[in-house]
Amino acid sequence: MNIQLPPNKKIYFASDFHLGAPNHATSRKREDRIVQWLETIKHDAAHIFLMGDLFDFWFEFKSVVPKGFVRFLGKLAQLSDEGIPITVFTGNHDMWMFGYFEQELGIVVNRKPATYTVGKERFYLAHGDGLGPGDKVYQFLKKVFENRFFHWVFRTVHPDFGNWVATTWSSKSRHHNTTGEEDFRGEDEWLWQYAKEIEAKTHHNYYIFGHRHLPLELEVAENSKYINIGEWINYYTYGVYDGKKMELVKFGKK
Repeated sequence: MNIQLPPNKKIYFASDFHLGAPNHATSRKREDRIVQWLETIKHDAAHIFLMGDLFDFWFEFKSVVPKGFVRFLGKLAQLSDEGIPITVFTGNHDMWMFGYFEQELGIVVNRKPATYTVGKERFYLAHGDGLGPGDKVYQFLKKVFENRFFHWVFRTVHPDFGNWVATTWSSKSRHHNTTGEEDFRGEDEWLWQYAKEIEAKTHHNYYIFGHRHLPLELEVAENSKYINIGEWINYYTYGVYDGKKMELVKFGKK
């Protein structure tokens, strides 16, 4: 997909808000901060990419969506109504989006990695879950979670009970996955390895992921970088491309 970047406009990337975690009060403060960030970038945003795990858990029933997050969703609706394109990549905590974002907010939802071209630069975008070497257990579970039969079974459960089960699992999963997350793993950074595998086949200037939670900017090859845009629980980082360079930025003070 080609994106036209007008003069003085920018493309923004953010990921892993994990709204809902670890409790309502803390999540609400984070939500306010995210809404503030969206308000500050709307004047020059040509496109906003939200790279997954916006919620600590999200599952859409046919007539029910998770309670809360109205300020965040309202801001997305406002920006979309004002003509700012927004694309969401589903993550491992919020892969169960089934049309609400498209129908109510006018937002494009991607479930798979995608390549975008901006001018002469090529961007490879994905949340990052299930990519790269290792984590075979999760790769199997992801296939189960994406299966339509699983969706049907989950919908037969009352939303209150289903959400309780899912949020409990989500919390444990997040705690497990974030243990030692601030430790740089060198050549064992699996998304960095994955970017190198893709680059060996097809050139991209930037590989942009979330999921890892640790803000990173690493060279993949000549004129090719892997950038992990971090998260909004500890780092409050996001990516911005102005047509000349891509950089990681921290929003406000911690």
